[in-house]
Amino acid sequence: MQTLVNKTFDEIAQGDTAAMQRTLQAGDLRAWAAAFGDPDTVAGPGEDQAAAGIVTAILTGLVGSALPGPGSCVRAASVQIKAELPIDSALTARLLVREKRDHGIVVLDGQCTDAAGQVVATATLEVLAPTTRQQRQLAEHRLERLIERCRGSKPMLTGVVHPCSTDALAGAVEAAAAGLIVPVLFGPQAEIKTVAAKADLDITKCRIVDADGAEDSAQKAAAAAGAGEVAALMKGSLHTDVLLHAVMQKEAGLRTGRLLSHCAMVSVPTYARRFVVTDVALNIAPDTDQKRDICQNAIGFARALGIEVPKVAVLAAVEMVRTKMPASLDGAILAKMADRRQIVGGIVDGPLDLDAAVDLGAARIKHIESPVAGLADVLLVPNIEAGNMVYKNLAFMADAQTAGLVVGARVPVILTSRADTAAARRFSAAAAVLYADALARDPSILNPETAE
Repeated sequence: MQTLVNKTFDEIAQGDTAAMQRTLQAGDLRAWAAAFGDPDTVAGPGEDQAAAGIVTAILTGLVGSALPGPGSCVRAASVQIKAELPIDSALTARLLVREKRDHGIVVLDGQCTDAAGQVVATATLEVLAPTTRQQRQLAEHRLERLIERCRGSKPMLTGVVHPCSTDALAGAVEAAAAGLIVPVLFGPQAEIKTVAAKADLDITKCRIVDADGAEDSAQKAAAAAGAGEVAALMKGSLHTDVLLHAVMQKEAGLRTGRLLSHCAMVSVPTYARRFVVTDVALNIAPDTDQKRDICQNAIGFARALGIEVPKVAVLAAVEMVRTKMPASLDGAILAKMADRRQIVGGIVDGPLDLDAAVDLGAARIKHIESPVAGLADVLLVPNIEAGNMVYKNLAFMADAQTAGLVVGARVPVILTSRADTAAARRFSAAAAVLYADALARDPSILNPETAE
C-alpha cells in the first residue's frame, strides 16, 4: 500500500514541484482516441485529442496524488501538445507552483518530457488546494512501481539463453539499458553477433558464452545459475520446454522439490489494484497437490513484489462446492489446507467465481462472506486454458501491463514472448530482480515452513 499525504494551501510555496513517470502503451492512445470518437486518428502534434486527454489525465492525477495531493480539486486545465507522445518509453510529468491566489487557488505549470528530455506537452492548471491535512491509503497499481523499487540496486547478472532472434536479443538489451540486468549471453557466438548487427543492437559490453545450439545453451546457462555465476535466467529464442528441462536436471543444482509454475503480475486500467494470475503458461491440468505448489509459489511471488499478505482466490465457475465440478472441489480443499497451515504466507479462499473474487459488489449480491472476495491479490485458475485466456484477454484487449516469471527453482526464470511489449520485458526483468533480492533476504519466500 502507498500512503498519499497532501500539502495544505498554507504549506504550499511558489516553486514547489512534483514529478512522476509513466510508460504509455499503444493501447492508451487507442482507448483515448476511441473516447473522442476517432479511433483511427493519426493527427499531428497539437491536433491529437487523444494525446491531450492522456496528458490532462496524467497531470491531474499528479495533482491528486502529490501536489497538492488528496483533497485537491482541479478548477481549470489548459494543455498544449508539442510533439508525439512516446510509446513504450518513459514519459516524465512535472508540476511547478507558479503562484498562489486568494480563496485557496494555486496556479501550476505542467510539463511532460520524453526519455531524451524533449518537451512533448505543456499545461497550466488552476487548483483549489485543501486547507486541512488529508492522507489516503492507495493499493499499488501501475507496474512502473516495480522498476522504481529497483532503482539504487545493482543490476542483476542474468543468463540470457539462446538469444538468436531480434526479439529475444532486444529484450535483454532493453532490460540492460533500463539498469535492471547485466546480460550474459549463452548461445552460438557467431549467430548472436549476426543478429545484433542486423538489428543494430549494441552487445559489445555483453559477455557471450559460446554454445552449439539451443539445448547446449540451456544446459550451460542452467549450470551457471546453479553455480551462482548468474542470479536469474531469461528465455531467448528456444522452446520453453528445452529451457525448463535443463533447469530441472539434477546436475544443474536448481531444483527445490517444488513444482515450477508461472506467475504473471497484471495491472488493468479499470481495476484499482494489481494482481497475480497463475498458472497461465506451464502446468496444463494441475491436480490438487500441484495446485497447492502453484498457490504457495504465487504467494511467495506476490510477497516478493510487495504484497505483504496475499489474498488468494481459487477460481471456479461457481462459488459453491459442486461435486461434479473438480475446480470447485480444489478451491474448497486448498482453502482448508491453508487453514491447516499446509499453505502459508497468505489468505486462501475458494471456490470463488471471477466476479466475486474481484468485485465487492458482486460478492455482496451473492452473500459471500470472505476476506478474499472482492479483494483478491492472486487468481489461481483451474487449468492452463482458463489462465491463458484470462491473461491474453487482459493483455491484448484491456491494455493491461504484465510482468511474468517462472518460479519454484532456486533462481527466477524470465519467460519472454515475441508478442511482449518492450514495457512487459522491462517489468518482467524488474520482477526478477525483486524476486531474487527477496529470496536472498528471506528464503521462506520459496521454501516456507508448512505443516505436513
